[in-house]
Amino acid sequence: MNDALMQAPLFRALDADAASALRASMVDQRVSKGDEVFAEGDPGDRMYVILDGKIKLGQTSPDGRESLQAVLGPGEMFGELSLFDPGSRQSTATALTDAHLIGLGNADLRSWLTGRPEVAQALLQALARRLRRTNEAMADLVFSDVPGRVAKALLDLADKFGEQTNSGLVVHHDMTQEEIAQLVGASRETVNKALADFTQRGWISLEPRTVVLLDVERLNKRAG
Repeated sequence: MNDALMQAPLFRALDADAASALRASMVDQRVSKGDEVFAEGDPGDRMYVILDGKIKLGQTSPDGRESLQAVLGPGEMFGELSLFDPGSRQSTATALTDAHLIGLGNADLRSWLTGRPEVAQALLQALARRLRRTNEAMADLVFSDVPGRVAKALLDLADKFGEQTNSGLVVHHDMTQEEIAQLVGASRETVNKALADFTQRGWISLEPRTVVLLDVERLNKRAG
């Protein structure tokens, strides 16, 4: 069984035999960088688990502005909200990199929840954590300045994708600076200034679609 798969809340709540049976009922899907898995307004009829690669969840405002809600990696789920609240998708899921997903239709998943309260509880806990992160992000927009939000975003990305090396904590986030700006809810110019300031202070170094965290303690303090 894939290690990333067993990290997903849905599978952590199952024993080995049940996890294998559920995996056999799920459909593999491979997407290329830039592909949409689903778009805002699409019917919400399926949830996904990421086995490999990165997926971004975003929204577009009526005036065309884009914002990113989250960047997800191996072992994380998305689209599960439709299981509990059927309706149209509230965000667009796009592949940041080539990605390998497995999907499960809502009707099939509901049958797994019957008689397995521990699975339903695991899914609800995952949704609660996502709601908590959303609430924190909204509070940050009100109470934190842009450099603070950038520092927090870098640390969050490091928790998911960071790899400790002799050079520092290397984070292959695969995002453009425009996408980082969308993630923190600020203009690209303002985010660029914050990144340049962190670089000048020796807290980070920048590489294409990668950042190396050199002083995590300082970034934590700046993130508040």
